[in-house]
Amino acid sequence: MPEIARVPVAVPVRHLYRIPEAMVLLSMGRSAIYEQIRAGRLKTVKQGTSRLVPAAAINAYVELLMRESGVEFDQAS
Repeated sequence: MPEIARVPVAVPVRHLYRIPEAMVLLSMGRSAIYEQIRAGRLKTVKQGTSRLVPAAAINAYVELLMRESGVEFDQAS
């Protein structure tokens, strides 16, 4: 069976993202996202039965990854 090419999906800018949208924004799979949530590294909120990832939490997670890798915005990785 041929592999299907993945086409980037545009995610609108907003304050809260559903898990599939966070997966696209962070370029991570579903299980990796939930692993980071369980570890407390990616914060989420619940609205009813939906688990949502605040935009601020996505930014904080990216900053955490950059700190851990020692990368700053003005330098190459």
